[in-house]
Formats: sequence, structure tokens, C-alpha cells
Amino acid sequence: MSETDQRDELHMIAVILAGDVRLFHELIRPYERSVYAMAFSFLRNQEDSEDVAQEAFLKAFRNLASFRGESKFGTWLVSIALNEARCRLRRKNAMKLESLTEDPDESGHVPPALLRDWREIPSEALERQEIKLLLQEAVTSLPEIYREIFLLRDIEELSILEAAEVLHVSVSVIKVRLHRARLMLQKSLAPQLKQLNPQRRWFQWL
Repeated sequence: MSETDQRDELHMIAVILAGDVRLFHELIRPYERSVYAMAFSFLRNQEDSEDVAQEAFLKAFRNLASFRGESKFGTWLVSIALNEARCRLRRKNAMKLESLTEDPDESGHVPPALLRDWREIPSEALERQEIKLLLQEAVTSLPEIYREIFLLRDIEELSILEAAEVLHVSVSVIKVRLHRARLMLQKSLAPQLKQLNPQRRWFQWL
């Protein structure tokens, strides 16, 4: 294992702040997919999502000295990315730039990490693009406060405490919102998935 690999995040941050800015890429490397996935789940546009991810990393770099280590670096970074995605989405909505008929994935590209690890849904079903698109659409259609907590907990697998820290709400609020988000998804997806396979109980995982 290299010297860089042996450093913990706080040590890496101290080294970066001391002048070794090249180490910053090693610091953010484990979070690149998660940050992009978070942005894409809000914006559903590859270019915008890449812009948001880059802006989140730049803001993290510029404000690295303000990171006090009271939370995990990844939690802090996801919080920055979430705020950037919110701002970008609200600007787009305000300017009415988003076309209702636009296919957000017309190239056929599936964004990394967005739908990973749907544990109780059989792997053979996940291989079907139709199922993936149904899940993606259902998550995207959730109201913002429920979409955020679902993504943080069930997709990014943050703990309850970490999700509460990112969203600046209490643990009890996180639990309530997550329960409601899962119920909304069940109500939205169950009829469509049942049509695809009437014999399978899709929502045991919820």
C-alpha cells in the first residue's frame, strides 16, 4: 500500500492545506460516482450533472479549510453536491429551460451508481432496461424532500445520523420522510411491476 493510501482523510486534508493540492483528487476519488449520481437524480441531464459535480468539487476545494472534521468528509461533500443540484434545478425551472418532451437519456447511457444495489430485486430483473427506467422515473418523480432522503439512505447508504446532518433536520424527521418516500414508491411502482410479472412480490424490500 502506498503512503497516500495509508493516510486517513483528516491527514490528507491537512497535507492538502499545507500546499500539496495534487492530493485533492485522491481525497475526492471515492466520492466521484456518488456526487454525480446525486446530481443526475435531480437534473436528469448528463451535462448539467457533470457541471454540478465539478462545481461541488471546486467548492469543496475552495472551502476545505472550513471543514472541521466534525462529520465525515464524504457527508460534507454530498451536502455541497446536494445544494448545488438544488440550485441548478431551481434555476432551470425558473427559466423554463427544461423541455417536457426531452428524453434525458436518449443516448441510452445509464448513469453510474444511480440504481446500484437494489438488494431484494432479482439481478435478472435489473438487467432489463425497462425495470431500470421505471425505478429511475419513480425516484425522480418523488417530491424533493422525499427524493433527497431516499437517495441518501437507500441509494447512497448514509446512516440516519449522516442523512440528518446533510439535510439539517432531526433523526425523527429523517425516519418519517424515508417511510413516506418508500410508501410513495410502492404505490407508484407496484401496479407497473405487477403487470410485468404478476407472480412476483416486488416490494418486500420496502
